[in-house]
Amino acid sequence: MKIAMIHWGYPPIIGGVETHLSQLCPALVELGHEVFLLTGSHPEAASSYIEHGVKIKRLPIMDLNWLYHRGFASLENDINREIEVFLDETKAEIIHAHNMHYFSKIHAKALEQEALKRNIPLVLTAHNVWDDSEFLLLSNIKWDHIIAVSQFIKKELAGFGFNPDKITSILHGVRGNNLNLSNKESAWQKYPVLKNRKVIFHPARMGLAKGSAVIVKAFRLIKNEFPDALLVLAGTKNIIDWGEYQQKEIAYIVQLLDVLGLRKDTLIDQYPVDFMPAMYVAADICVYPSIFSEPFGLVMLESMSTGKPVVVSRSGGMPEVIKSGINGYIVPPNDYISLARAIAKLFKDPKLASRLGQNGLKIFHQKFTLERMVDDIIIIYNNTLDLKRQTKIYGSDS
Repeated sequence: MKIAMIHWGYPPIIGGVETHLSQLCPALVELGHEVFLLTGSHPEAASSYIEHGVKIKRLPIMDLNWLYHRGFASLENDINREIEVFLDETKAEIIHAHNMHYFSKIHAKALEQEALKRNIPLVLTAHNVWDDSEFLLLSNIKWDHIIAVSQFIKKELAGFGFNPDKITSILHGVRGNNLNLSNKESAWQKYPVLKNRKVIFHPARMGLAKGSAVIVKAFRLIKNEFPDALLVLAGTKNIIDWGEYQQKEIAYIVQLLDVLGLRKDTLIDQYPVDFMPAMYVAADICVYPSIFSEPFGLVMLESMSTGKPVVVSRSGGMPEVIKSGINGYIVPPNDYISLARAIAKLFKDPKLASRLGQNGLKIFHQKFTLERMVDDIIIIYNNTLDLKRQTKIYGSDS
């Protein structure tokens, strides 16, 4: 089938949705589908190109960083026209939007109108929910079906009035990371500081919501007990930064490291996507202590796929993946003392850490592969297409 994907960002933009799309889209192409992506323009990418079989079109009207500064005034006609042209060019049989239930009602309404005009399904993957008026403005878009990335997100959407019968929870899946020891050696070669250290890896982007300040505070306690511990943080610049908070938060976290005297024992860099497996393999423990309602958290799966124990906060959809004492530990949000205790427990007992990591690897292969996720999404595509065909034949909305 011809699938039109719509989202605000795609690599080199880094983020959970972007990572999801960078794996989902090529996987669909590998199965014989035609995949077209409309996304935001980026100075490091061409406006139109093919990557891994995915036909990508980049436009300023999809660039949230540009729209944040520019505003939406007088852009409605341009947005409507560009979306119409894109769908004309692709001859799409299904529209699959990602996080288009927020930021801009103009974009969402344009997709709704085009889907109705063409009598093709409009599917949304909701990677997040928000408690604010902008989110409420988009609660009446006629999505044919909504994919929620966790049971937590499905429950939240239902709470906002979305029809639960039209929501399916499909947990993420990712490609398995390579466990080859050469990955660890390549990480050591690029970052010699990693060698012979007890490495704590926070793979998510640096930010307060992602719990970066919480792990820094916990790291101060860890260092007292384990002087050879090293904290690895993932700084980044290529993100969708609506509201321009990112650089301010990174500056605060670095300042906190300096105040606590931890800077020399912390590695901060922007790790390319294809180098991330090496960073996971070089780590002893992965942490994701989010302090907001994390919808899912792809880094949990990436960590599990390399056999690493994961410590997360009891936040959003993360307890749907991590089970305390089985593949990692769950701690209360914003509780740096509990976080430090969980990390210390794993450092003190390497056999326990190895067992939890191997359990996580088994669970990953059972439940969280890319293939399983793609199969589940294709079922949604086929069901919505069948329903559209029935509607066309019988002239009903059943």
